[in-house]
Amino acid sequence: MSRLFKKLNESYDEPAKAHPIRWWHCVLLLGLIAGTIYIVRGNNGQNSQTTSSGWTQKNLQKSEGAVFGTFYHITYQSDKALDEGIKDALDKVNQSLSMFEKTSTISNINNNTSMDTDPMFVSVFNLSKQISAETDGAFDITVAPLVNLWGFGFKNMENVNDATIDSLLQYVGIDGVELVDGKIVKQHPETMLDCSAIAKGYGVDAVGEYLESEGVKQYMVEIGGEVRVRGFNPRGDKWSIGITRPDDDSTCTQNDIEEVLQVTDLAMATSGNYRNFYMKGGKKYAHTIDPRTGRPVQHNILSSTVLATDCATADAYATSFMVLGLEGAKKVLAKHTELMAFFVYNDKDGNTQEWYSPKLKELIRK
Repeated sequence: MSRLFKKLNESYDEPAKAHPIRWWHCVLLLGLIAGTIYIVRGNNGQNSQTTSSGWTQKNLQKSEGAVFGTFYHITYQSDKALDEGIKDALDKVNQSLSMFEKTSTISNINNNTSMDTDPMFVSVFNLSKQISAETDGAFDITVAPLVNLWGFGFKNMENVNDATIDSLLQYVGIDGVELVDGKIVKQHPETMLDCSAIAKGYGVDAVGEYLESEGVKQYMVEIGGEVRVRGFNPRGDKWSIGITRPDDDSTCTQNDIEEVLQVTDLAMATSGNYRNFYMKGGKKYAHTIDPRTGRPVQHNILSSTVLATDCATADAYATSFMVLGLEGAKKVLAKHTELMAFFVYNDKDGNTQEWYSPKLKELIRK
């Protein structure tokens, strides 16, 4: 998930200022990131009959709205509407992880006004640390200064130089940030945290966990293309999720389905997009920054889709694999058999190809 690009701070010597992020930037990023996956809602539609999994017209509930600069769509089985609880769960994620909220936990930490944390922040921070270690630093929530430097879609590419990159790299690295007695301790006050490559997936999980706390056992939660499902859909089948065909389409209007997955009790997230790339040496490269070098990666993955039990994990690994490249991603997947992935990538001749985990084949609808 990995990947909310923001403007470069006008002054690097004033690190305590609030980071100029806007969550509505995700609307722009959604066209770049979420194009690989969308829910096949027609196959998940309601049924006027009682299905084998207990769905009826009365207990089929739907909730939709805007959050994190994008939109959410939730279908769940319950005798009562839970819209207020869903909104409350999303608001809590915002108050913890949104850098647009001036009084959020992460904003206070970035501004060095308060190092206090909350349970949601702690959960995301610990998971981020874990995945950073397991991907050799390919996933790093302290990458914000570098993302700002290059600009959204690398619009500042011509103005970036080695000296500027090196000056910012000293503040990047999750090992320089620790959680001690419920407070964040930063080695460098200038270090800023950006959880946008995991927060949307975590928001999906937060809603799912809220629904489960209310006794809901069958649901689909989707926020900006990130998905978590449990149980079966209103037709009594596994939930259907489509992966779009990898055609070069700069307008992002083509949504022909390459494969349809039938899943239950899984979450899915995607990072990057084969429709948004830059050319170098006759080859396509996705707009992804390696937090270890401060420079754009030149690996061959254009779009990374990951399936896991929870969406935050899927979101973070999807970002990591964009940085690691196809071969590096395969090595991580070999050690984490609980994960599945689908990649759109360029071969050595510059042709668009696909690769997916062998286990994923079992989920493809025949």
